[in-house]
Amino acid sequence: MPHHTCFRCVAGLVAAVILTSLRLLAQGSSPAFEVASLHEDVRLLSQRVNELSLHVEQLERANNELQSRSSQTYVTLAQLNEALADLQKTLQAAMRDQRRETLQVVSGQMEKLANETQAAINALAKGAVLRPAVSTPAFADDYPKEGATYTVQRGDTLSSIAHKTNARIQDIINANKIADPTRLQAGQTLFIPQQK
Repeated sequence: MPHHTCFRCVAGLVAAVILTSLRLLAQGSSPAFEVASLHEDVRLLSQRVNELSLHVEQLERANNELQSRSSQTYVTLAQLNEALADLQKTLQAAMRDQRRETLQVVSGQMEKLANETQAAINALAKGAVLRPAVSTPAFADDYPKEGATYTVQRGDTLSSIAHKTNARIQDIINANKIADPTRLQAGQTLFIPQQK
């Protein structure tokens, strides 16, 4: 209830007491009755004023609480924008730190991988140095340059081919540069040098 409504109630009670007193005087009532009646009206009026004062105090207290609560609960748009800007800066800084850490981890892993790769290359190079060199046989160029082709059959050997074609085994090896005579394959085509 607003303040002006409470005071209107009090003013209405005072006016009622005064009107009652005037009516009693106009009717010619006895002064003792009038005083007793006025005294009762004043007592009731005092009681009502006290009740209204208590009610006004309660309303003022509640109003103050609401005002203090509203100033604590609500933020302005500027405050909200400022808080969002701070949050965005914090988030960007965290992302930069995370990127930096990720790059450091990746860089460390790449360096480790490079070292392992280099170690493997060094081990291969060392193994190649220690391995005996494979000698390629020297093929002579003194075989007959004329001849025919022969397709290797299953079960053929250089000896059987030389026997079938009347050729020398060494001429077949030199003409075809056969490093391992035991590794003939069916379907392989050979040049068979022929003596004149």
